Amino acid sequence: MIALVDCNNFFVSCERVFRPELEGKPVVVLSNNDGCVVSRSNESKALGIKMCTPFYKIRHLAENGSIVACSSNYALYGDLSARVMSILADAVPKVEIYSVDEAYLHLDGISEDMMPGFCRSIASKVRKWVGIPVSIGVAPTKTLAKVASHFAKTYKGYGGVCMINTEQKRLKALELTPIEEVWGVGRKLAPKMAGWGISTAMDFAMRPREWVDGKLGLHGVRTWEELGGRVCIEAEKEDRRKSICTSRSFADMTGELQDLSQRVSDFAAMCARKLREEGSAAGEVTVFLHTNRFRYDLEQYCPYVTMRLDVPANSTAEIVGTALKALRLIWRQGYMYKKAGVIVGDIVASDAVQPAMFDFDGELREKNDRISRVMDAVNGSGKSDGNSLLRLASQRPGNYSEGIRSGYRSNRYSTSLDEIIEVH
Repeated sequence: MIALVDCNNFFVSCERVFRPELEGKPVVVLSNNDGCVVSRSNESKALGIKMCTPFYKIRHLAENGSIVACSSNYALYGDLSARVMSILADAVPKVEIYSVDEAYLHLDGISEDMMPGFCRSIASKVRKWVGIPVSIGVAPTKTLAKVASHFAKTYKGYGGVCMINTEQKRLKALELTPIEEVWGVGRKLAPKMAGWGISTAMDFAMRPREWVDGKLGLHGVRTWEELGGRVCIEAEKEDRRKSICTSRSFADMTGELQDLSQRVSDFAAMCARKLREEGSAAGEVTVFLHTNRFRYDLEQYCPYVTMRLDVPANSTAEIVGTALKALRLIWRQGYMYKKAGVIVGDIVASDAVQPAMFDFDGELREKNDRISRVMDAVNGSGKSDGNSLLRLASQRPGNYSEGIRSGYRSNRYSTSLDEIIEVH
């Protein structure tokens, strides 16, 4: 059996850990630059606030006190996520972290009659030690576990743990699950499903395998098999990422090349740091710029360019230098830019890099690699958030998050000594 542990309204729950006065109040957490809603409390959902609602449409509710708005605080959320995952890792031998707020537990060796109590003890421990409420769904497959977690979260009678361990429970769960709630379907595919007369998970599960294969291919067949209780989605292999992207929208538009160069340098440095953390190197660097598509009074320009590296690299100096060359190729004076980003691609293992036959820059490349290792040692391992003590001169001074609108951000209680919680 497999258990899916899902943190309830995770970003909102993180805010409530250190601000208990928010319990029972309508709370929303906003995306970067306070752009749109990315997390909602149950009370906010009851008010009809939808995911991805632009904040300007509900700003008046925050101003008159009808809701509490919180700017994104990813340093806090990431730290609390790591604490939750460490508790889960101590509970069972095998854990698959699916996202920042979800993880699959393999319950091998635990009898079925012991599983509900075991899962409730995990939920209680997470709540007590971290302060985050979780819902747990238990079933023979990952897709059914996802369905079970939805019931655990929605119906209080389950006490936070729902178990699908009989054929009767499986059929009842499929009848009550809208097709858009099925893992692997989602809201994009749901309209097409509706056109085929499929509105629930049961409707889909009752279709013949050949029909599913013809309409949806292998991906659809896997979901169909899993809904039938047959394991088809195995443990995720830790495949190397094909690309890494770091980008941000700006609080204010800018047209200055110097300003853009500093921001692109930050993004490229973060990509390089992530490459080193994963033991990878990139063979190409892409830089893109976006003007503000909502400003119809301004001329639009959304260029990008990709530059190849002679030898795949992960040093900060080489990745940033290539990114700045690419930026100078696409920057045009007279445009006001709202967003920029860097993508590193053609990723390979760093210990499998083949030097070029006539690599005249080999000595410089080795020097840059040594400098990058020193930067990592001083800045701290596993900290690819850009707020580093050592950085290149082309990067922005100060905190990486400067210039990002976050008028409602709470303190980074668990990751910054300057913002640690105060006890009176």
